[in-house]
Amino acid sequence: MKHLMQMITKRKRKYLGAGLLLTAIFLSALTSGCALNGLHKGTQDLTRNIPKEEVETVDMMEPSYESVNPRKELTEFSLELLSENLSHGNCLISPLSIVSALGMTANGAEGSTRAQMEQMMHTDTAVLNDYLKAYTDYMPNSEACQVNIANSIWFRDRDSLAINEDFLKTSRNYYDASIFEAPFDAGTRDDINSWVKKETNGMIQKLLEEAPPRDAVMYLVNALSFDGEWRDIYKKNQIHKGTFNAENGEHQSAEFMYSTEAVYLENTLGRGFLKPYGDGAYAFAAVLPDEGMTMKEFLERLKENGITDLLEQTRNKTVCVRLPKFTVEYNVVLNESLTESGMKDAFDSQKADFSSMAHSDNDNIYISKVIHKTKIDVDEKGTKAGAVTAVEVSEGSAVQTEEPKEVFLDRPFFYMIIDTRQNFPLFMGCLMQLE
Repeated sequence: MKHLMQMITKRKRKYLGAGLLLTAIFLSALTSGCALNGLHKGTQDLTRNIPKEEVETVDMMEPSYESVNPRKELTEFSLELLSENLSHGNCLISPLSIVSALGMTANGAEGSTRAQMEQMMHTDTAVLNDYLKAYTDYMPNSEACQVNIANSIWFRDRDSLAINEDFLKTSRNYYDASIFEAPFDAGTRDDINSWVKKETNGMIQKLLEEAPPRDAVMYLVNALSFDGEWRDIYKKNQIHKGTFNAENGEHQSAEFMYSTEAVYLENTLGRGFLKPYGDGAYAFAAVLPDEGMTMKEFLERLKENGITDLLEQTRNKTVCVRLPKFTVEYNVVLNESLTESGMKDAFDSQKADFSSMAHSDNDNIYISKVIHKTKIDVDEKGTKAGAVTAVEVSEGSAVQTEEPKEVFLDRPFFYMIIDTRQNFPLFMGCLMQLE
């Protein structure tokens, strides 16, 4: 595989950015990191009671692993989710956060419930466990770019609820999940929100607005934070006012950041660039669809061509860029899009089979809600982004003789924050308008 990292050379860091993601899965019964300090009465941190065991995983950088690496399949699944949730307005998701939360959950599923989840993600659960464990162990971290991923499981303190110990062990061994038993009252809401705020460095302030509903028995939560610096900071003379032409026809006043980048992206759908953070392990990627192509059409055709193929078609070429400053906050319940993608039984109170996760004397356990919250800030100093998911349950030195390319992002565009070694997107979004 051609790694984008090889196209980005190391320079002095100059710009700070951060990214955060949150995904949460809530599980209900039909009828009814490091330790978190300051838990409310009734909440117990059971993480130390379930010690992690060493598990052998794959080497992400081993060439032989490329043939079974599920990165491409997971990226395709994430692109499908982005496309399904794009209606009007901005959209921002975290592939890594979503698949982490769903991966944890799939370990507790059996029968058609599990089969549908695996088919939807195009990946076997055991393969996904190995991949996510290996990826989090490998994940590039430096003073210039810091990435943190955390998982937690919260289950209701109830005599009628029995949690499968093997499920908790798998969650600890492969996802390093923290385990909490709680009364699921207002204090539990505050504890979960405190965990989310801590693990996203404050970018996502809260996951839950109210105390858990009476039928909620478990929350599986993933939080992802990204804190990076632009390799080259924007100077004052590189920032100019201009107009962003929003999807709805509105002409919005904007501040555009002008720069010259070294990695150019182009395919039959549009053109774009990569702008590296820090030492080049991560980069901001943007693609401007061809004139006359709607974002929905772009995403549908991109699903056919593949993001991985797009990123492997990068070229060392000078590209003049105009990037608007922007902020996006995005909240979405993924139930409908996941169901439409084939994950039907998990949301059905009668058909769901999470017998490898837990047993409730009251009634069957099913997923009642999948919440995904994201936030991103892009300005002259860098990028700040964040997300949470919950289940309620380079550069070239050759002399160029041709004219530099131009990519002016003054209308809706597609963007990502990617790991340049693996070509895997941590964030993926569409800027349709300025907020």
